[in-house]
Amino acid sequence: MPRKPTRRCRILKPHPFTFSPFARSVSRIASAYMLKRQIRDSKSHRKFLPNSPGNGFIKRTLEVKSEQSESSDEEVSEGSVQADFAFFDPKPDDFHGVKILLQTYLDDKQWDLSAFVDLILGQTTVGTVVKIEDDEDDGLFSVVTVLNLGRYKDHKCVTELKEFLLKVCQEKNLIDDFRLLLGEQAQNVGLLVSQRVVNLPPQLLPPLYDALFDEVSWATEDEPTEELRKSFCFKFYLLVSRIYKHKNADQKKGRSTVSDEAMIYIKPEDEIFHKLSSWSFSFPLHTQQLAALEASSSPIRLS
Repeated sequence: MPRKPTRRCRILKPHPFTFSPFARSVSRIASAYMLKRQIRDSKSHRKFLPNSPGNGFIKRTLEVKSEQSESSDEEVSEGSVQADFAFFDPKPDDFHGVKILLQTYLDDKQWDLSAFVDLILGQTTVGTVVKIEDDEDDGLFSVVTVLNLGRYKDHKCVTELKEFLLKVCQEKNLIDDFRLLLGEQAQNVGLLVSQRVVNLPPQLLPPLYDALFDEVSWATEDEPTEELRKSFCFKFYLLVSRIYKHKNADQKKGRSTVSDEAMIYIKPEDEIFHKLSSWSFSFPLHTQQLAALEASSSPIRLS
């Protein structure tokens, strides 16, 4: 029988958000990220506190409180917003929410995004979406999953994704390895898809990624066929993510190396993925350009 239980079918004692070495790293980065945001924002102060009397074994419900206070010479006001975030298996009803989160996944490229979303929603044993518990709007705040590039190689959306990434890769010393990774080695490659709203509380990240990698591990044993079980035995993870870097960073540091000061990670865990990666490359984006910074997307291979 599959090990994966239904949501909140088992209650555990409270634990800190540090279930694995990776989760501990995410937790540290997330804490530092939040501190930087608080320092930058001199007009408001936001503090997210987890309050979880019990965590589900796979799909966890986390209560996050957000407190914001602003003061001026004329008035002083305080507000408090409370939300119960819950982890769910993907389902067809999540189509529009996932599609919105992924609408700029390949920059401004016109591709079969709808079919890509269908692949994500069709893989229910591995993957998680984050929503607010009992929210009537059923709004989606995050999606994370891993898709085997070899398993879905015949799908048009995956072919278009591969073609796009090969086209934007301008690193001559990497292009051959990258083409091999997307071609002959595709069966061993998991495309790690992780998109979310910008202000999702970072305390959710460690259990979210722990749940993902737990599901991958269980799928190698619990899927009904040997072919499916092998499809989750990844040797490499490929991540496509968005970063910002200063426009003059390439002139100062060289095209393929960017200093930590010149690069801004929109998602704090991307800094960990980047440091763990075997190699990476970046390319300019056409969406959401900023004056002092330029948007880039950085595919990263994690072995």
